[in-house]
Amino acid sequence: MKLSGKLSLQDFLSIAVQGEKLEIDDAMLRRVERSFEFLKSFSDDKVIYGVNTGFGPMAQYRIADFEKKELQYNLIRSHCGGIGKPLDEAAAKAVMLARLNTLALGKSGVHPSVILLLKELINREITPLIFEHGSVGASGDLVQLAHLALVLIGEGEVFYKGERKPTAEVFDNEGLTPIEIHIREGLGLMNGTSCMSGIGILNLHYSERIIEISLKLSCAVLELVESYSDYFSEQLNNSKLHEGQRKIAEKMRSHLQDSKLVRRREDHLYASGNSEEIFSQKVQEYYSLRCVPQILGPVLDTLHFSQEILENEINSANDNPIIIPEEELVYHGGNFHGDYVALEMDKLKLAITRVSLLAERQLNYLMNSKINEIFPPFMNLGKLGFNFGMQGVQFTAVSTTAENQALSTSVYVHSIPNNNDNQDIVSMGTNAATMCATVIDNTFEVLAIQAVTVAQAVDFLNAHGKISSATKNLYDEIRSIVPKFSDDPVLYPSIEKLKQHLKHNIKL
Repeated sequence: MKLSGKLSLQDFLSIAVQGEKLEIDDAMLRRVERSFEFLKSFSDDKVIYGVNTGFGPMAQYRIADFEKKELQYNLIRSHCGGIGKPLDEAAAKAVMLARLNTLALGKSGVHPSVILLLKELINREITPLIFEHGSVGASGDLVQLAHLALVLIGEGEVFYKGERKPTAEVFDNEGLTPIEIHIREGLGLMNGTSCMSGIGILNLHYSERIIEISLKLSCAVLELVESYSDYFSEQLNNSKLHEGQRKIAEKMRSHLQDSKLVRRREDHLYASGNSEEIFSQKVQEYYSLRCVPQILGPVLDTLHFSQEILENEINSANDNPIIIPEEELVYHGGNFHGDYVALEMDKLKLAITRVSLLAERQLNYLMNSKINEIFPPFMNLGKLGFNFGMQGVQFTAVSTTAENQALSTSVYVHSIPNNNDNQDIVSMGTNAATMCATVIDNTFEVLAIQAVTVAQAVDFLNAHGKISSATKNLYDEIRSIVPKFSDDPVLYPSIEKLKQHLKHNIKL
């Protein structure tokens, strides 16, 4: 794929997730070169932040000409203070791509060699060691992006062919040359929102999968309890004006169109001659079944709005200062501030936590024979009292959902001043993004447990020929990983395998 202008989310994912190779358009390189040359001449006799001044609250100190290059190296090395769990290789690659794209706009004044080396690292699957902890998301992701910059100057560590290795060794093996500092390559690499944005885009990708899987599992549950069709009818859901709700209901109708289990209310409870005092059939289902469009609808709307915000962010100049060669001016400000991403990640993790709650409640419905009045306790297909069915893994689903609830506390509103109060209000955007990623991963665990339970329910009812073709396809995928069981197998290996299948490979 040739990078030449605006990068769509799908283009981004094609490179970061699917491994498509990246090329740089010549016009883009010329744009970066023009920005670099302009800043080089413009800054000769003017005070430009981060070129001939210190950083942050130390910006009041002039930097001598002979110290300017070493200043950039000092900035990179001094801020490599990240700690905790390393970003996985997909996330680190997304960070690199997000940084490359914003620098390629030609508003950062960096040397073109930065763009070219980033391209090579992405294409060769060489990803920097970047830690989760370190950013307050205000002067951008200074600490995480310092670890990226450290690799570009040939230092630090990288992940290469599944191993963590010294950067210098990998560069030697691959014939790569580190960048040289010319003007502000250190600050240009570090002063931006690319870590939170890169992780954020992966979060969007996996959240989209979560919504689809939850919708499919919800439809399967509705079938298995022979629920009524009016819950997802066009007439009911179009009487509310929310696009997400309408779209979810539409998808449910499509999924269930050939089901032999879903019932029409008019064929049963609306039929004349019913004189029951206590109705043998449920008049209305529990909310976790009846309100799926109303619950998943706002989650879908949240996802779509977040997609717009994140796409804007990765295509924006988000460092400081901003170089505008066309006007022959340099503008100082706060484009590195991560509030847009922080707010969306907080909203998204809240929405995905809601999906895990929905899955857990549907799971509880299937497990509890006293409320469903259809299935054996804990979907136990063995001997009651002797075997345990899904009882053990239900604990996991409940505890994981509870962790999601705790993680859903907003970090966007938890600003802590730092940097000698220069950064007196910060976004915590990368914390929001990494916490959102944890919520997403947790939710795949809950969905995997729910999926096995649904497959067990299909087998209990021997409903293979009655469920919709879409549910049958889902059932087949689940069973390809977790076969039917009536004894008490050790489930953790197959649950983990199914979780990874749902996250990365299931056909949606």
